[in-house]
Amino acid sequence: MANKTITMLQLRKILQLKEQGYSNRRIKGVMNLSRQTVDDYVKRLKQTDKSYKELLKLDNESLQVLIFQELALPVLNDKFADLQSRLPGFAEDLKNRKTTRIILWEEYREQVPDGYGRSQFCEHLSRYQESRKAVMHFDHSPAELMEFDFAGDTINYVNPQTGEIVKCVVLVCRLPCSGYTYIEALHSAQRLWLIAALSRALQYFGGVPYMVRTDNMKQIVKKANRYEPSFDELSQQWSVHYNTTLTATRVAKPRDKAGVESSVNTAYYRVYAPLRNEHFHSLFELNKAISEKMGKLNHSKFQGRDYSRHDKFISLEQPLLRSLPKEAFVPKTTRSAKVAKNYHVMLGEDKHFYSVPHQNIGKQVSLVYDTENVEIYLNQQRIASHWRDTRNNEYSTLAEHMPSNHKHYTEQRGWDEEYFLKRATTIGENTVAAIGEVLKQKSFKEQTYRSCIGVIRLADKYGKPRLEAACARALSYKGKVTYGALSNILEKCLDKQPLQATLDFSLPDHDNLRGAGAYS
Repeated sequence: MANKTITMLQLRKILQLKEQGYSNRRIKGVMNLSRQTVDDYVKRLKQTDKSYKELLKLDNESLQVLIFQELALPVLNDKFADLQSRLPGFAEDLKNRKTTRIILWEEYREQVPDGYGRSQFCEHLSRYQESRKAVMHFDHSPAELMEFDFAGDTINYVNPQTGEIVKCVVLVCRLPCSGYTYIEALHSAQRLWLIAALSRALQYFGGVPYMVRTDNMKQIVKKANRYEPSFDELSQQWSVHYNTTLTATRVAKPRDKAGVESSVNTAYYRVYAPLRNEHFHSLFELNKAISEKMGKLNHSKFQGRDYSRHDKFISLEQPLLRSLPKEAFVPKTTRSAKVAKNYHVMLGEDKHFYSVPHQNIGKQVSLVYDTENVEIYLNQQRIASHWRDTRNNEYSTLAEHMPSNHKHYTEQRGWDEEYFLKRATTIGENTVAAIGEVLKQKSFKEQTYRSCIGVIRLADKYGKPRLEAACARALSYKGKVTYGALSNILEKCLDKQPLQATLDFSLPDHDNLRGAGAYS
């Protein structure tokens, strides 16, 4: 074989020059090839037992068969053949995270003392592994499939009432044919939130694909199996409602849903990154911003192409999607609970307490809830209804559920909003402002009266001037003012430290300033 492979055009030129009587040395200069390359190809031309004129009459395919016939493969030496037979076993051993290539090479040299050195051993092993990483490309039919997965990273908003940073999981749904993508932040990855979000994804797509694929997430798949996975009953109800088929990937095979894996990465730099410096104060605000970025993503053109995900979706997939049912699927879950002595029942998933009429204390009731509402039933009769609240260890209380003595307890003691504000005026204006902030923190002000009593009693323990200074410091933090925060400030004597002065950046009056009259 020649030292350098040449093109068929170059080969035909060599044939023409040889027919004209050119020597190999002269052809080398004309063609700008090495002497060895010219000599080797001329030798191969002569071995065909055909004249140069006959060879020139052949088409490229026939000429290639004659000239570029495959040489017999060189006989592998015993050392190489032995290593090749061991490579499959070495590759399997490397799947164990405690095994390294160095360990395998040391074991190999113990068995084959005159075998390959470490660098050559690792090179052959790497080539073998690379040859096993071939990836198959799949063309998805329009409206055939929707894939979904949760992003690995959360996205956050700040609760304006408590200052708490609320972490939200992010669901990504994708139609592989067009790449059309739906992204939504959820309070939780629990089954109810997930099913409701999948319904909203289908609403966004405006139709239903023939199949929906998950990666064996435990919220939906009861038992993973390569051939017949078992799905949760609620998810099966969802699939029947939307007339689609649930499928699952093989366990630990992310390439089975490579499309949505790619969309998750896309979400990181097209949604997460642009929103990284923005602050949100509710899940609604957060999802509104995500929706804007998602729309921009779907309408931006593919790199090097003149169409977008939206264009491809409208032209190929949307006409073939099955129609949506008239009513959306509303997943509801039922739990039993016993009414406590404080006439509240706890929803275990959120550890949140909801009130019921006090006459039902000690009775067993049923909580029927979805992502928006919580309904409480006694003997098939609804006795209470609340908006769902996911705050842990908090109470949702309706005034009509309270016994009369509870309603009038604070009134009998003379406690009301005016009472506490009047008490605060005897201490100072900062204490009045602090008490006002405490009174705003609950839907029912009666629930804040204990905190107000605690704040006022701090004056008895530390003195009015110190409490006034502590309230000034707490108010300057621009956060939630609580009894605990004020007590902590006083206990650590932070009230005695001077507040950081606010810098005044306003410009002083001088003759160079023009007023509104200068522009009339």
